[in-house]
This record gives sequence, C-alpha cells and structure tokens, in this order.
Amino acid sequence: MESSDCSVALSPGHFHNQGDEEWKRLLAGTRQRGELALVVTVVGRAEEDRPRNVFGPGGASVHLGDLFTSVGGRRLPAGTRPEIAPGVSGADRDLAIRMLTRPADAPWWSLQLSGVHLVRGDGSGTEEHHPPEGELHPILVDALGDPVVAAWSSPAGDQRWYVVPDDTGWDTVLGWLVHRALPEYVPGALRRARSPFFVDRDLQTADEQSARQALDELEAQYAEEKQRLAQMLREAEEKAKPVRYGLLYGSGSELADAVAQVLTAAGMSAVDLDEELGGTKSADLLVSAEGAPARLVEVKGASGPAQESFIGQLQRHLETWPQLRPGIPVSHGVLIVNHQHKLHPSERSADVYMRPEHLASLASLPVTVISAVQLFNWWRAGDWAAIRSAVLGSTDASVPTSAPAEPTQPQTDRPRWRWGRRQ
Repeated sequence: MESSDCSVALSPGHFHNQGDEEWKRLLAGTRQRGELALVVTVVGRAEEDRPRNVFGPGGASVHLGDLFTSVGGRRLPAGTRPEIAPGVSGADRDLAIRMLTRPADAPWWSLQLSGVHLVRGDGSGTEEHHPPEGELHPILVDALGDPVVAAWSSPAGDQRWYVVPDDTGWDTVLGWLVHRALPEYVPGALRRARSPFFVDRDLQTADEQSARQALDELEAQYAEEKQRLAQMLREAEEKAKPVRYGLLYGSGSELADAVAQVLTAAGMSAVDLDEELGGTKSADLLVSAEGAPARLVEVKGASGPAQESFIGQLQRHLETWPQLRPGIPVSHGVLIVNHQHKLHPSERSADVYMRPEHLASLASLPVTVISAVQLFNWWRAGDWAAIRSAVLGSTDASVPTSAPAEPTQPQTDRPRWRWGRRQ
C-alpha cells in the first residue's frame, strides 16, 4: 500500500533506502488527515548475551522520530518479573496484559529517554547538547519502577511510539493494534477500511450501547479490584519474605529474628537476651505468655546435620539463668534448629536428631527440640495454638487476640520433639 495511507509503522527505518522515505510519507499523511501516527518499535536484541547500545556502551537504544531523542537502557537480569504501571488503562493496559504472557525467560530492557551531545567535526570543538523531547509513559515497570514497556508521545502530540522488548511475538502486537490501539487512537483508519473489528458507537442501537456501557463498567471494576488484590499480595509477600527466608535458610541473628517474629505473632513475648544482657551470656530469647511459665529459647543453624552439642549449650544456659535473672524462674528450654539449611526444605530430614542413643538421653532432660521447618509450616498456616503448645507446653488451644488474622487450613500430623520424645 501507499505508505501515506497507513496509520501505523512497525519499526520504521531512519536511513535512505531503508524505510526513511516511507516513514516521512506516512507521517505527512497522518498530519494531513489530522490523525495520530502510531509506531511500534523494538528495543534490544534477544540473541546477544550482553546489551547493545549504538549510542554508547552497556545498553540498547532506538531513535524516536526526527528528533535528537532516543529511548533505551540496559538489559535486565534473567528472571525479571515486570508489573503493570500504576494508572495504566484502556488500550495501554490491554497491551500490558498481553506482554505479561511472554515466556518467563524472555529478556527485558529498562527504558529511559536520552538526548544527544554533538561535537562539530570541523575542528572548531563546538559542542551542541540536545535534551530529550516528548514524554515517556510507563506501561510495564520492573521492581525499581523503571519502565520496560512504554509509550512515547511527541511534543506536538501527533506521534505515539510504543517501545517493546525484542523477542515479542508480532501476532501479539498486531492483534492488539487491530482490536484495541486503532479503535482507541485512530478509529478513522478502521472506518475507512470498513474493518469488521471497528464498531462505530454512533451507529449502535440502544441495546448495544447499554450492553457496551455495562461491559466497560465491569472491566473497570475488575481492573480496580485486581489492582487492589495485587497490592495486597505485594504487601503480604514483603511481610513474609524475611520470615520465610530466615526460618528456612538463615542462621545466626537472621534466624533468631525470624523465630522471634513468629513467636510474637503467636501471641508470646520474645525478649532478645543478647540485647537485654549484653553479649552472649545466655540463650537467644526469653519467651513467655500469660498463664504459662517462661522458657529459654536457643536458636541454631546448621548447614548439615544438627550437632548434638546444641543440647549441652542449652542446658548450661538453664543452669546459669538463676544467676542472671533470679527474679524470673525458668526451668525448661526450647531448642529451635534450622538443620541442613543448604538443602531445599523438602530434602531435609523431618527430625532434628535421629541417633537412637542420643534420643534416649534426651528423655530425662527439660528440653524441647523443634525444627525450623516445622515452625515455618505452623507459621504459614496460621496455627498459633500449635506454636504455643510446642514452645510453652500449654494445653490451651485458643488463638490469642494479638495473633494476626491469617487463613488456616487443616493440619496433618505435626511431628515435634517434646522432652526428647516424638509426640
């Protein structure tokens, strides 16, 4: 077709005999008709291991229009999971949803507007700086809020460029252009072509308009509710991440902090004894709750099997406790061990200790042994009563009012060590 009759350009060229003339004719045609010129351009090269930037090292970039303006950036790490930018609606939101269906290993590039710095080649050393023009509207953003899919609008408002990453299927782009972008931005193009995908609302019946309005309202409500739930999910994930990682893969203070958060969520008071007493004079935590005796809690991490000496260390803490805080009686200790933490939780042994002779010696000791994985499973299910019972020895199964309202689920048998015997 004659390019001046077109309304959309796909990756237009900027060099003689490589698309520059066709692009200029398309732009002249849209201006004559008073229409918006739509462009879809691709950033980056998926087959390259490292980013490419024709304007400088370390990135990929594409030129926009006839201006001294480009958009592009660095290739993001593998596994990047973009999100829909806040406030995106209409055709742009539909593009965002379609782009999120790309394969999990598909590459992404961060995007930003850039101008150009020129130095005259006549030897005079004269420099010219051209700042970027137009505005970049994020559609999908990375974890830092930087756009990875965006729309650029020209200063005059007569061009709208969509920048998508390489390795994007053109069927996805073309389907979006015909069904959403053109009807929203250039409806005259589909009207001229008498496209079956164009619905002229001025020619619709009252029933059609009513159904269309109801559908639009439903889609708006869905988008609002989805955004609200997505925000709830992000907040829940941010809250759970440090506890989950600490319990399953942590050691030292990271593991102790995660255990303290879990015990506090279960309605218990957890005092950091290193901070309270100064140094490492006793166990990690002093745990208590109304109506139950206090417990010393020792938290240990082990990349392999748990050392049997952990029990002896907790016993010494119980013996020296009366000299440290004689006003707080403690006769029982709890050992929480994150053993084999270099393995996935599903690959670890269910029990902290398995040697029969050692298990027999634990029977007479005032010590409870709990694996960090078991504590994690109770925590993620919101089984606060199980946590209180395991740590405090309480038979009261009521959930404390201080515990957060989280969903519970039926529990299977909960293996734990109490007084050295399997319950």
